[in-house]
Amino acid sequence: MDLLALADFNLVARHGGFGKASRAAGRPKATLSRRVADLEAGLDLRLFERSARALKLTEEGRALFERTAQLLTELDETAAAIASGGQSPRGRLRISAPLLFSQTAMGRLAARFALKYPEVRLEITTEDRSVDMVEEAYDLVIRVNPEPDESLVGRVFLHDRLVVVASSDMAPPASGSTVPAVVRGPARQGEAWNVTTPAGKSKFAVNPILSLSSLVMVRDAVRMGVGAGRLPVSLVSHDLADGTLVHWGDVEGPEIALWALYPTRRLLSARVSAFLDLLKEAFPQGTPDELAAYVGR
Repeated sequence: MDLLALADFNLVARHGGFGKASRAAGRPKATLSRRVADLEAGLDLRLFERSARALKLTEEGRALFERTAQLLTELDETAAAIASGGQSPRGRLRISAPLLFSQTAMGRLAARFALKYPEVRLEITTEDRSVDMVEEAYDLVIRVNPEPDESLVGRVFLHDRLVVVASSDMAPPASGSTVPAVVRGPARQGEAWNVTTPAGKSKFAVNPILSLSSLVMVRDAVRMGVGAGRLPVSLVSHDLADGTLVHWGDVEGPEIALWALYPTRRLLSARVSAFLDLLKEAFPQGTPDELAAYVGR
């Protein structure tokens, strides 16, 4: 198989078209088209469905892309490492991270990484959706309690837990009562929160006063006394310590775990390894207190 033709196929598949790939690589569109056509002829397979408006991978093309994209990346990294005489991280590192972690920690983490590894071009996208690492060309994704995925491996680097908090002006409710609340996402009438307190378990209904899209916004509204909120303890730890907010109880349910995930492969790139080391350095024990201390700096 012609590796140059395979590399051009991956370039076109990654960018979703010959024109976009040509502009990104600074190479003639006709050359890319000819190389891909030669690869299809050699394999006796159609790799792209072509139309006047769109270019789409066939089932065979998608399978080839998924199985070769990371291998070609590893070849490039190995060649670069040999040429530079070592495994110093260099090149582009694309990371997808959830909104709250990005707002509270990723700015400083990214700056530390950039200062330590100036030859790496770090790109971080903030989103809570589940991204396709291969299709969207991410090297690393950070996710909260992700669903199992056989194509990915990773590690937990932080733990957190949800607590119900309110302004110190609001009295804790009796079990079974209804309280005003600030919620994240669409408000759901009839929602109830189950919490554990030193006195035992309690359950109360919530009346959504505000519906907000960000947990930072929820925390700020709760500080104003609009209603109670269900928030990660790391985000409100300092408010609880200084008495701005009071703790009504721990939310029942699974613990929050932040995972760093990357595609399954034998060779982990020097860039990804370096960022994983940075996460371990920033959060050596992976506790909510460590994240709260990092957020509070």
